[in-house]
Amino acid sequence: MKIKPFGVEMYMNAYENDCEYNLAETCVESLTVDELLKMSGKKDEIINEIVNMKLTYGAIEGSMPLRTAISQLYKNVNVENITITHGAIGANSLAIETLVEPGDRVISVLPTYQQHYSIPESIGADVKILKLREENDFLPNLDELKSFINDKTKLICINNPNNPTGALMDKEFLMKIVEIAKTCGAYVLSDEVYRGLNQEGDSFTESIADLYEKGISTASMSKTFSLAGLRLGWIAGPVEFISEVNKHRDYNTISVGMIDDKLATVALENKDKIIKRNIGMVRNNLKILDDWIAKEPKFSYVKPKSGTTALLKYDFDMSSEHFCLKLLREKGVMLLPGSVMDMEGYLRIGYTNNPKILKEGLAKISEFMSELKK
Repeated sequence: MKIKPFGVEMYMNAYENDCEYNLAETCVESLTVDELLKMSGKKDEIINEIVNMKLTYGAIEGSMPLRTAISQLYKNVNVENITITHGAIGANSLAIETLVEPGDRVISVLPTYQQHYSIPESIGADVKILKLREENDFLPNLDELKSFINDKTKLICINNPNNPTGALMDKEFLMKIVEIAKTCGAYVLSDEVYRGLNQEGDSFTESIADLYEKGISTASMSKTFSLAGLRLGWIAGPVEFISEVNKHRDYNTISVGMIDDKLATVALENKDKIIKRNIGMVRNNLKILDDWIAKEPKFSYVKPKSGTTALLKYDFDMSSEHFCLKLLREKGVMLLPGSVMDMEGYLRIGYTNNPKILKEGLAKISEFMSELKK
């Protein structure tokens, strides 16, 4: 199977360990194990359980306590609707590979996580790209979506909240997508890895898995819960679909690590504490970024409604990769070039790392821009 190089992951792998100010990071500042266990109020008890844990394969599809805790992130999802994966990246891959066959029509938004269009392309699907535009606040144009529907449409892939724009589809908008999907019987895969980080109102957006009988939600512990090191995600969807996913899953997963399963369960049982911490950080940090944007005439953006990232548009003659590499080399600041997301002319910034890193990194970019003018 031939597949396109994964632009974002290749760039991150190449440079994220060589920067002083990582403004490409997409996770809310990561928790330490100690911080997590202190939140639980049962640190000694949990440590004792882990050190005495016999490291078998564990529960193949995820432990019952873990899947129960995940089901509580939804309104209409039960344990049998969930299977555990190696991160959201594993969830997306399994979901697409389970559903899509050569010749199927797959519709994906852009920008988004590259899996949503490159994996279907590698399978031989007929992939249509629904371009998200600034004039629509980076929300899908529903008339354009309708125009892509045909009788071979198997899957519509969305990303809500969106990476990298921070755009957010509310329940009303999602239901319009559901109605379009129903006209051809298509599944809707919603990558919801940033769900729970809204800038206003309730932190958790409505999930597609709660709204549509063919809705599939993928998510993980990485972004919203600040535990990327667990490498643990999940798929929530129709029971018969999950059964098919598990057939594919047997070939590449078997099970996730027992310690990862346990720590993810602890985190979800204390989700209110983690979300309170992280909502405070994302909202405070966006104010820092917004103030900076107002003072930098060469940059503009559609202010994110949710998530951890923003898509910056720049107004000068330089490729995004050249700019990012020069900035990294001269100032130690890492941003993600739009070119690796098929969005040349833009830069992705992750604004939910440590506030000190964000402030100092933005100051370094301003310094860099001043020197560019000379």
